[in-house]
Order: sequence, then structure tokens, then C-alpha cells
Amino acid sequence: MSGAQLQFVWSGLDGLSPRDLYAMLKLRVDIFVVEQKCPYPEIDGRDLDALHLRVLDKGSLAAYLRVLPPAGEGSARIGRVVVAPSHRGRKLGEQIMLAAIAHCRECFPGHDIELGAQSHLKTFYGSFGFVPVSDEYLEDSIPHIDMRLAA
Repeated sequence: MSGAQLQFVWSGLDGLSPRDLYAMLKLRVDIFVVEQKCPYPEIDGRDLDALHLRVLDKGSLAAYLRVLPPAGEGSARIGRVVVAPSHRGRKLGEQIMLAAIAHCRECFPGHDIELGAQSHLKTFYGSFGFVPVSDEYLEDSIPHIDMRLAA
């Protein structure tokens, strides 16, 4: 599977078709709730204001993340970063993060970018310049750490 087949599609929630929305929510629940054995309210009300990045491979959802715009002088926030199991090992995590950072820099210049990383991914996010800004904490029984990429 080559990268040329991939489409990176940004949209607001209203720009998603019912099938697109279903695929996005199914992937997130399959990974964050089922695979990680972590029952929590995946549909958290924040999708309404988020920008959604879907990576499509021949029309199929391969990866996803959302960006929450900064509130006032605050930071933009990247979250729900996920790669479908059938597409792992293709460096889609790196590609989608680079796209999200570029998008944040373009749409929210001068704003830091933050994320809440699962602790075992600290090195991954660090490779993009994110630095820890909190101690480790448990979120839904999974160790996390807050990280920030300075403007």
C-alpha cells in the first residue's frame, strides 16, 4: 500500500456524512474503549467544536485525530490520535501528527499546541518537539502525561 493512495481530509463535525461520522466513532470506540479495555464516555461533547482529520485509504478510514481550537489566548489541543489496526506499521501516526501540527500552525499562529499523551507514547510525541508539562497521572486507569509544543 503506497502513501499515494492516502487522502488527508479536514472537516468540522457538520462536514461529516453519517457514514463518515459512524466510521470515526466506531474506530475511536474500538480502540480507546474496547482494545484498551477502558470504559469511559468516548463521546464527550467536544467533537462539536473540533476540526477532524481523517486519513482515508481507498475510502476506508485508516487514521484519525481531532484538533480543538484555542480558547482565547490558550493552546490548540490535539487529541483522539488513532490508527486503525489494519493500517498500523505504515507510519500513519507520524504522518497524521505532522499534518495536525502544520494545520495548527497555519490556523492558530502564535498558539502553543497541547495534548494528553498516554505515558508510553511520551517519546513518540517528543519526537515532534512536545515536552512534558505535568507529572504522570491516571486517566481512565491509563497513565498519561500532559505535553506541549511551544509556538
